[in-house]
Amino acid sequence: MIEAGDLKTGTTLKIDGNMYRVMKTTYNKPGRGKATMGVQMMDLRSGNTVQRIFGAEERLDNVFVDAQQVDFLYRDGNILHFMNPENYEQYETNAELFGDDALYLKENMRLELRLYEGLAIDYKLPTTVTMEVAEAEVAIAGDTTGKVTKRVTTETGLTVQVPIFVNQGTLIVVDTRDGSYVGRG
Repeated sequence: MIEAGDLKTGTTLKIDGNMYRVMKTTYNKPGRGKATMGVQMMDLRSGNTVQRIFGAEERLDNVFVDAQQVDFLYRDGNILHFMNPENYEQYETNAELFGDDALYLKENMRLELRLYEGLAIDYKLPTTVTMEVAEAEVAIAGDTTGKVTKRVTTETGLTVQVPIFVNQGTLIVVDTRDGSYVGRG
């Protein structure tokens, strides 16, 4: 159990049988009255964001989450397969947990998988990923009035805006936080 006043970003809670990850907290202590904690949480099953206000002394059920470094093995339809490189334990999870972030996953990529009772409930991708360009638009010469970019598709199907000099087969570095081009790989 944890008091609402002690909540921090990243804490995992179990409320009414659902699992939530705390995204943002706001502590409020008015001149009179009791202190409250405004909490923005993400439902780990549906991905929906929920806003709740708790009394600062209200006790909530926090959940111990085991964070493990794992390697992405492969995708089998809608199922993603991971393996812990230290003990060779394997985990499966539905691709819906990753949503659009599944496009960043490449074979043998190392990431952090957060587990609750052996089930994957959350993840943390590396900040950048190196990918190969599978398809690139043809650049149009002469348009140099501003930042000249074109759209490319990576080996995993991710679409990225890149500078005009990037061609098919080029390795690029992509920021996983916003999907932006960082540089050549």
